[in-house]
Amino acid sequence: MNDAQPLKSLEEWEDDLLRRYPDPESIAIGKSEEEFRNYDNPARDTVREFYRLNHTYQTYEFVLQKEAQYLTFDKKEMPVWDAFEFLNQLVDDSDPDTDLDQFQHLLQTSEAIRADGHPDWMVLTGLLHDMGKVLCLFGEPQWAVVGDTFPVGCAHSDRIVYPEFFAYNPDSKDERYNTKYGVYEPNCGLRNVHMSWGHDEYVYHMVKDYLPEPALYMLRYHSFYAQHREHAYDHLMDDHDREMFKWVKLFNPYDLYSKNPNPPDWPKLRPYYEDLVAKYLPATLKF
Repeated sequence: MNDAQPLKSLEEWEDDLLRRYPDPESIAIGKSEEEFRNYDNPARDTVREFYRLNHTYQTYEFVLQKEAQYLTFDKKEMPVWDAFEFLNQLVDDSDPDTDLDQFQHLLQTSEAIRADGHPDWMVLTGLLHDMGKVLCLFGEPQWAVVGDTFPVGCAHSDRIVYPEFFAYNPDSKDERYNTKYGVYEPNCGLRNVHMSWGHDEYVYHMVKDYLPEPALYMLRYHSFYAQHREHAYDHLMDDHDREMFKWVKLFNPYDLYSKNPNPPDWPKLRPYYEDLVAKYLPATLKF
């Protein structure tokens, strides 16, 4: 399997999202919409290569393999604050949008949510939403950690980014998986659907016993742009999914547009977040 690293940093994928889904009502501070959309052609090439790998190798069997490998949560166990330090090993100087580390980006997201008066569990969701990127530190390639997510085990929508690369995916030629519903039933509900593997699915399972259901939808589907932006998989969703996706759509702008050059004042914020984490999460998390 090709383990090439096509992106200069994991954040290049997020930068590409800003290009694809610019928001004139952006909550970002310190950058105009035009600046977020200012990308050169080489960056686009690295994103295309990323999605070639992602769309080639994210098969139904691959996802089942990764679920079996990682959802046992037997790799590490540590306090939440140690987990953030672990995540910060992913800092990359090539990120064009911010010099802040992973934890500071998460703080910016959660602080933007808090500033708008949302419930404290949603603030915590902002703080945790990229925690699953620790998969990179377990040796997973970028295409199995970030990227727009999509259902596996059924036909790939042409509204997924770079759909032409699914031609290389063996599932596209497998009669079990290449029909509209594939291994699923109409409107079976996303709880019965396997999503492409990455940090969304991983962090959802990590904290699913501790947070309210709207928070879990935010974590599990915040990269499922083919649905919450393109509505490509209505045929798999049930009424409960549609109701919960209101929360996913509420969360999405805070994820995309909260980057700004001003570092959060962590010493001032620390007591609030220590109390918040203690309110919802156990003393240690399993990875």
